[in-house]
Amino acid sequence: MNIDETAPDDTPAAQRSVEISASHGLSGWLRRHDVSLAFTSYQSGRLYLVGVDSQGKVSFHERHLERAMGLWADSQRILLATEFQLWRFENMLPPGQLRDGADRYYVPRVAHTTGDIDAHEIEVLKDGRILFVNTLFSCLALLSPTHSFTPFWKPPFISRLAAEDRCHLNGLALEDGMPAFVTSVSRADVVDGWRARRAEGGCVIDVRTNRIVTDRLSMPHSPRWHEGRLWVLNSGTGYLGRIDLETGAFEPVAFCPGFTRGLAFHDGHAVVGLSQPRDGAFRGLALDAELKRRDADPWCGVQIIDLATGDVVQWIRFSGAVTELFAVSVIPYVRQPMAVGFLTDEIKNTISIDVTGGSIA
Repeated sequence: MNIDETAPDDTPAAQRSVEISASHGLSGWLRRHDVSLAFTSYQSGRLYLVGVDSQGKVSFHERHLERAMGLWADSQRILLATEFQLWRFENMLPPGQLRDGADRYYVPRVAHTTGDIDAHEIEVLKDGRILFVNTLFSCLALLSPTHSFTPFWKPPFISRLAAEDRCHLNGLALEDGMPAFVTSVSRADVVDGWRARRAEGGCVIDVRTNRIVTDRLSMPHSPRWHEGRLWVLNSGTGYLGRIDLETGAFEPVAFCPGFTRGLAFHDGHAVVGLSQPRDGAFRGLALDAELKRRDADPWCGVQIIDLATGDVVQWIRFSGAVTELFAVSVIPYVRQPMAVGFLTDEIKNTISIDVTGGSIA
């Protein structure tokens, strides 16, 4: 395993006490599927890019961004929500070119300053607009060129927009490139009301009809429409599963030993993020009892699950300063991704020229 620490000043020294382990077959799985992984850890403020280096070893590349949360990625672009901004990173390498062994080198190009609105998940709509979950204001929002955000949709039980994190709206699923479902921890319409509803009352809502598909989950996160089914992380129980859209019933597929948050799919597999339950905040959930029944300690890391069997086939595990992950993404057709950091001279000295649209011969 190769952990990239070529720019040691990019991560504050107090946060660098982190141990990372991975399953023996992870590098082979990434190579066979021709993908890399990206995930965020907002509690420690990190973006991780995971690929395979030229020696065939797993490569972990990290960058520090304060309260890194919502994440969207493809082979050319990364969108990342941080403490008060939404960043757009672009790959600067042309096809076939490498930089320090990386075949993608993502550079921060544009930052939209939203203010501290607790932006959670990010999606790109089929028309190119960027839509994100504005958790503080309990709504879905678009970027605005002149304001913090433009409201797009709010749950039917939210009476007005207010900076009160009423229901803890947190997840967004697209269908055919347009918003379809969201998750919230409760139907609360008062300031911070969701905190009293962590054990039950979690909702999946159809954005197109305002129908509450179910309100019987425990702190649900990361809804995804995948191969004609609605998947969700029933985080307070530790289960990945599907929602029956007719009855609202949750159909568990796999148990994950941690607070699940962050979900992506690739070729018959689910990639799930896990966090250690926070002391006090996440106590008393069904997850606690399930871990005790299984004589297991909670994980912080990523597990790759075979959807046909529910088995964990590959994994990454953190110990030390990183105890919570937030979002995960699969980056297709990328072997070893890297990104420019903000805290060293690298960002000042990384300069490239776009020669595709210029007129100078």
